[in-house]
Amino acid sequence: MRAVSFLDRQIQTESNARTYPRRLPIVIDKAEGLWVTDVNDKVYMDCLAGAGTLVLGHNHPVVIDALRWHLDEGRPMIALDLPTPTKDAFVEALLSTLPCPLRDGKIHFCSPSGSDAVEAAVKLVKIATGRRGILAFSGGYHGHTHGSLAMMGNRGPKRAISGLMPDVQFMPFPYCYRCPFGRATACGDDRSDPPCQHLLRAMVHDPNSGLPPLAGALVEVVQGEGGVIPSNPAWMRAMADTLKNEAALIVDEVQTGWGRTGKLYAFEHSGVCPDVVVLAKAIGGGLPLAVIIYRRELDCWESGAHAGTFRASQMAMAAGLATLKHIQDAGLAENAEVMGRRLCSRLKELQTKHPFIGDVRGVGLMLGMEIVAPEADATGRPATDGARARRLQTALLAQGVIAELGGRDDAVLRLLPPLNITLRETDLIADAITAACGNVAA
Repeated sequence: MRAVSFLDRQIQTESNARTYPRRLPIVIDKAEGLWVTDVNDKVYMDCLAGAGTLVLGHNHPVVIDALRWHLDEGRPMIALDLPTPTKDAFVEALLSTLPCPLRDGKIHFCSPSGSDAVEAAVKLVKIATGRRGILAFSGGYHGHTHGSLAMMGNRGPKRAISGLMPDVQFMPFPYCYRCPFGRATACGDDRSDPPCQHLLRAMVHDPNSGLPPLAGALVEVVQGEGGVIPSNPAWMRAMADTLKNEAALIVDEVQTGWGRTGKLYAFEHSGVCPDVVVLAKAIGGGLPLAVIIYRRELDCWESGAHAGTFRASQMAMAAGLATLKHIQDAGLAENAEVMGRRLCSRLKELQTKHPFIGDVRGVGLMLGMEIVAPEADATGRPATDGARARRLQTALLAQGVIAELGGRDDAVLRLLPPLNITLRETDLIADAITAACGNVAA
């Protein structure tokens, strides 16, 4: 009953824009690692993990120790953008993880959300190039600020808002299961030549394409909220080559950065080095922090061109530094790849038993199952089944697993467990999904 009272009070006091409690009506009391306990003492495995923020899970000892040390030493919590030993160590460690020329590039601390970092990246490339056009991609998600909404694929959140940022042009993302060209392709295969690659090249280089002068292109290597859709590495390389000397390549690694996909950064799978990288979520060790890192030659803006009071949380940098060191020392990117393969294999086994599982996909510990209806849609593809996906999410919660939905019609079950999950925990998650699928099969 205590959970009900908390949820009732939330309904009365919090805005109608709240999201997660509508489908996950739980009240978390305690948390450690993968495991959380609600106020009624029910225990769950958290495969949402702060929308991918908690790469070490809840309250990891290395993070707690770093925060305690920071406070015990009397270090500042807020220093605006003044230098501190904590900040200096964080910047040095972060830049050392990146390939050249980003390793020798510049870093800018933003207000502590991925959305603000996206805004900063777009402003940066517009100022540096003197051009105004931005390429975005269908299915993309970059936050809910006014500018980032203009670059969001999902039309729902921006339907009621007029006057969004102009000069944004959308291009198709290589979504192989629902090919935007209306035919089955092998564009998920790195050896293939996806048609969206040709379209991108033609649109950028065609003087009659209608594109505004391009400042940059903003892309997720693996779309998260869009439905866990990995891009084709060949497509990423082709895009980088197409944009060379034309526009800046901005890679949004807010959800994929720091090991989520089996490599420290998702762009590493393609060998591409972007012009700008957007980071948030994991880099704060569970506390809010967001940055952009970019090639040195783009650093054309003037003092105060992008600012914010909370753009350099010292506590978040202390937690982030400890998190990064542990990811590297414990080989957690590699663990994400191994455990992700195991979990994905179990999900593919389920796919052979349940026709409503249309597709299983993902990279590392960023996995998704697309839930479909028996009938086809107008294009001949299996229709999305958001209603069954919601039933599956509810059934999974009853099995003790917290997971979120995404993708078209919220028909994709998304899994973002901590990177340090064990073999036993991975199998427990798979067992719970197996049971939940059985419960919604009828």
